[in-house]
Amino acid sequence: MSFAETTKNGVTVTYSQGIAGAGGAVHAFSTRLGGVSAGIYASLNLGSTRGDDPDCVRENYRRFFQAAGADLTQVAMSNQVHGDVVRPVTSADRKRDLYDPEGYEADGLVTDLPGVSLVIFGADCLPILLYDPVRRVAAACHAGWRGTALGIAQRAVEKMGFYGSRPEDIRAAIGPGIAKCCFETHEDVPNAMTKALGVCATPYIEPIEGGKFKVDLKGLNAMRLKRAGLLEEHIDISPDCTACHPEKYWSHRATQGRRGSQAAVIQLL
Repeated sequence: MSFAETTKNGVTVTYSQGIAGAGGAVHAFSTRLGGVSAGIYASLNLGSTRGDDPDCVRENYRRFFQAAGADLTQVAMSNQVHGDVVRPVTSADRKRDLYDPEGYEADGLVTDLPGVSLVIFGADCLPILLYDPVRRVAAACHAGWRGTALGIAQRAVEKMGFYGSRPEDIRAAIGPGIAKCCFETHEDVPNAMTKALGVCATPYIEPIEGGKFKVDLKGLNAMRLKRAGLLEEHIDISPDCTACHPEKYWSHRATQGRRGSQAAVIQLL
């Protein structure tokens, strides 16, 4: 399986054919196309903390959720801090309004509640969605380089196990994010990966001139998921690099932080 793209009412989203084909859940990864925001936020900004007009952000969410087929009245979000905490979502975590503050920090969300939309954000960091169609459990996590080193994707699989999920039943989708072609780093990033993963990390790290490195976060997270027990054929990886396609995505690096945010959503039906 792989990623596909669709446009509904002018809103372009991408999705995992593996998750979609399993049935029982809806999901989508946003682009910056099809919203109402202007300037540096043009146009489908889904970041509520970036300084954009809240009315525009609310309308962007309405459009994105309509394109995804998800329910905007039952949304769970979190304050993302580049960690490895995965929070179980209960009915008490559903936001009444998009701008209601969350009283917790987490880079992953997991639930078995039908109708609750799990939402995560990124603009280079990887959005990862997980779905078990057997036990009917969904998870979403945000994996920057720190979260990748800490193993946020594996933590999500482990938390799904508390609901009875078996890794071999889980479908995963690693969404659009910065790819190896554009993720040029100093030694802190490869050092974090090799400290966490040893020699297993080295195929995903390429030394380049000037004492720098290029790092494949998508490959590292796929490897993490396989180590957690997922089947390779159940892991879809978006080919899109957010830094390579400024017309389609926001990239934190490419804009020096003056940007909107993409989001990803998954909801059990």
